[in-house]
Amino acid sequence: MATAIPETLTGFRINTPPADFDPTKDLPEGFLEFLVPLHRKFSPWRSELIEDRRLALDDSHAGSKPVHRYPGPAVRNGWQIELPEWCQDQRNQMTGPADDAELVVKMLNSGAPGVMLDLEDSTVNAWEHQRLGAENILSALRGTLTYADKKRDKVVGIQPSSTVIWIRPRGLHIQQGGIFSEPMAASLFDVARIVYRVDPAELKHPLCIYVPKSESAEEALWWRDLFQAMAEARGWPKDYIKCMALVESHPLAFQMEEFLYNLREHILGLNLGRWDYMASLIDFNLTDPDWVLPDRNTIPHDVAFFQNLRELMPEVCHKRGMLAIGGMTALYPSRTDAELNTRALDVLRKDKKNEAVCGMDGAWTGHPDQNQIAIEQFPSPNQLQRRAPQLERYPNLRPPIHGVGQRSVSGTRAAVKTVIRYRNGVLNGKGASLLDGYMEDLATDRIYRLMLAQRMRHGGVEDESGKPVPHTADFIHRIFEEELDKLVSDSKYADEGTRESFSQARQIAEAMVMREEFNPI
Repeated sequence: MATAIPETLTGFRINTPPADFDPTKDLPEGFLEFLVPLHRKFSPWRSELIEDRRLALDDSHAGSKPVHRYPGPAVRNGWQIELPEWCQDQRNQMTGPADDAELVVKMLNSGAPGVMLDLEDSTVNAWEHQRLGAENILSALRGTLTYADKKRDKVVGIQPSSTVIWIRPRGLHIQQGGIFSEPMAASLFDVARIVYRVDPAELKHPLCIYVPKSESAEEALWWRDLFQAMAEARGWPKDYIKCMALVESHPLAFQMEEFLYNLREHILGLNLGRWDYMASLIDFNLTDPDWVLPDRNTIPHDVAFFQNLRELMPEVCHKRGMLAIGGMTALYPSRTDAELNTRALDVLRKDKKNEAVCGMDGAWTGHPDQNQIAIEQFPSPNQLQRRAPQLERYPNLRPPIHGVGQRSVSGTRAAVKTVIRYRNGVLNGKGASLLDGYMEDLATDRIYRLMLAQRMRHGGVEDESGKPVPHTADFIHRIFEEELDKLVSDSKYADEGTRESFSQARQIAEAMVMREEFNPI
């Protein structure tokens, strides 16, 4: 019998400063005064948008799933933007956690046309990690960030380049505690702490934000007004802050053009955040027995639910003079495993070539060894002139998934093992972990949690002999126990964590699955 999950156990406690933190003394001088009027306007508005999200998800679970909108002015008129010269080439945007100074410097020295410094999915949502990430971002923007290279016994800094630095704050679904008596929007706090301290004279280009986790075109208005309010407070032109945005939610895929229209004074392109998008696709179809996804690593990179969106996004963006950026390839190269390295780079090459053929202007990678191969797959500097007038403007973004991949007990075990190991990494301060050759972050953790919940609701999983295996709560509990035992008894996992941290990670991960806690935190 599965044991009861303690009510106090949760995987996503709100981020708060240390107990002795005093915002009137411990924040930069004048920052609180800068923040107060922004908080009063944008935090309540954020709460309204989150309630709209909840209603949209409830509607989808009740059978009223996201659909394309009736064409409004955003779609019908001929508006365009002028893409700045400094942003023409974004054939590869390297991404990684902002709290890792060594990685930040290496990414900025990799030659990648763009680098996204992340405060969200790959950085632990805890005060010190977020504080360090913000400090590293500010130093990177100034070109002064360094790290100590112990192997070469030298200090390494950022080399001058034309690389565009992008900053991803935490999404609207996250709140920040400990600054005011009530929680505030974490997105606001993250952007404000950069905007307040940055000096435009130190920058190679305007400040660039990567907007994450949006779920509607209306949310673009929140970001637009936030950027303009901050610019006004700093005495900058109202369109000074530029951005790209990730399409990481199923409903936003149906509203891309409207979203771009609402942010047109700031936005330069869209990115298909494929792993979060897959998680959202599962979430919005959680009650549908026809949408039980197969084992994650048996889903082909060109599966129809990705490919249809992958072809639509460039057409929407290019029509408006904006870039369309592809996603991240999860399999990572290795400098110690030649076979894995060859396989990873071959997968990367095919994946990015597919995105280029679909019309994308670039993609994301996470390792310096991936940069050149990624760049080579995309025409230089972009494909803005490429249009696909024959493309269906309102394609099916929920095509059937019958016959795609496998739904196996071994896939269930792999999901359980991964969520334990990922959560163990979080407990040890790592927002992203390289596990068995795959880079796992909050997005892939969320996919696995949702896949397990789908299988518990709808079944559809078979053992090696093809026999159906019901995924009851007791069955999943037993799998968690067995996978934990393997992790703590196998010496090859000893460097990842202690028995205590693995056990705590298992408890948290299992609780999140059983309670169906699927917010990307």
